[in-house]
Amino acid sequence: MSPFSTDVLIIGSGITGLVSALQLADDCRVMILSKTELGQGSSYYAQGGIAGVIDPSDSFEDHINDTLGAGSHLNDEEAVKFVVENAQEAIQNLIDLGVPFTQDHFGNTPFHLTKEGGHSARRVIHVADHTGRSVQQTLIPLVKNHPNIQIIEDVTAVDLIQENNTCIGAYTIHRKTNEITAWQAKYTLLATGGASKAYMYTTNPDSSTGDGIAMAWRAGCRVANMEFTQFHPTCLYHPKAKSFLITEAVRGEGGKLSLPDGSAFMHKYDEREELAPRDIVARSIDHEMKRSGADYVNLDISHKPAEFIMEHFPMIYQKCLSLGIDITKDPIPVVPASHYTCGGVMTDLNGETDLDRLYAIGEVAYTGLHGANRLASNSLLECLVFAHAAKKHILSRLQTCTLNTDVPSWDGSHVRPAQEYIMIYHDWDEVRRLMWDYVGIVRRDLRLERARKRIQLILDEIQEFYQTNVITSDFIELRNLVQVSDLIIRSASARKHSIGLHYNIDHPESVESPQPTILSPEESK
Repeated sequence: MSPFSTDVLIIGSGITGLVSALQLADDCRVMILSKTELGQGSSYYAQGGIAGVIDPSDSFEDHINDTLGAGSHLNDEEAVKFVVENAQEAIQNLIDLGVPFTQDHFGNTPFHLTKEGGHSARRVIHVADHTGRSVQQTLIPLVKNHPNIQIIEDVTAVDLIQENNTCIGAYTIHRKTNEITAWQAKYTLLATGGASKAYMYTTNPDSSTGDGIAMAWRAGCRVANMEFTQFHPTCLYHPKAKSFLITEAVRGEGGKLSLPDGSAFMHKYDEREELAPRDIVARSIDHEMKRSGADYVNLDISHKPAEFIMEHFPMIYQKCLSLGIDITKDPIPVVPASHYTCGGVMTDLNGETDLDRLYAIGEVAYTGLHGANRLASNSLLECLVFAHAAKKHILSRLQTCTLNTDVPSWDGSHVRPAQEYIMIYHDWDEVRRLMWDYVGIVRRDLRLERARKRIQLILDEIQEFYQTNVITSDFIELRNLVQVSDLIIRSASARKHSIGLHYNIDHPESVESPQPTILSPEESK
């Protein structure tokens, strides 16, 4: 087998990619393409935990209803039921692999379960306030030591390779050398994460540029519900914080929001106050900041014992302390920031897309689980459940699939080195500011139309540059970022009512039977 060929090509090295690789590798050869070094993607920053019915007093029905409620019942109920009912097995798999979930010897389970916004019960299993980091740190050595897993780091996926509506691999560009390579595979799995870097302020790392969504769209896959970007209500407000996330669990454990003058406000917006779903809390903070002219609001958990705070939120405590904020005594200044892409590439319950032999798992995918808003800590759960489902589907077909040896090499004969690349960095800043100002937490038709026209101009400029110039990794990220921004704007413009994370002040009313927003490349030509 060629060093550039494998049974399953996994694009992305977050928890989705790592779990998928481990589940597949006992039965086939797996190659992981990582944009950076392993462990530097969005999964690392997932603080909260993994939702699942673990406590005997909890129920599938309640978890399903909480998920539907947070998603404004725009969810696919079959997908919700599928994920919730498979949660215990998925979490047990991580326990068996050695993830050191926080213990609790006084409750109904061996593990401490926290409660987050939108949940009616304590059902979020976690590792203090650094669940994503701890899960990754457990999985990475297992992946590196598995004989059937090959890891390629520092490569950005450029485009999928397809023939006859079948995915046969992908092109990548090396982030340091700009060398382009064609990778061949029987099956390809997108685990590239979301597109929150499309916004000026985000809790995500620089790698969250919507690569998988953009590539799948260009390859002919439908996308759905791209208008629903979840803005996390509480991102640390500090010039040196670099969009540090303050987990939902701080509010779940009793943290209170207030304006800088100390006045509380969540009671004006929702009877659940701080435990309302993220869209309500983020919109409430946004409104109060605009109304009062405040640059931030405060999140205060200092009324809890210092020992409790340092035990449950050690990473947040240390980070804030390094910036001169002692959260055992002082409130935390916070602002909303883009956090999670609730839409994505359409898949079935096996994780398969419209393109044969192409799968999409995790934040890159639209499974129907989240609806108009993601319930806290359902994201890692979705990754785990669909990774297992995709594994079963791929292995059931593996023996009947053969590799095509005629994968086309990258043709760079018609391009020339660009005279300058300043447009890349200018467009990057312009797009993110435009999305924040015109397609942010609160929207209106005029802003969306302005954003659509400007994004179309940038898309045209990028396509011209792509066809005539030598590409770089930075340019490919910009190309993908602009493509997903266009999909977000088009989806937001198509929805003429407000629901969940999409709030348009020109159409504040809701509708009785909302439907997903589905965009098709074929219909867009």
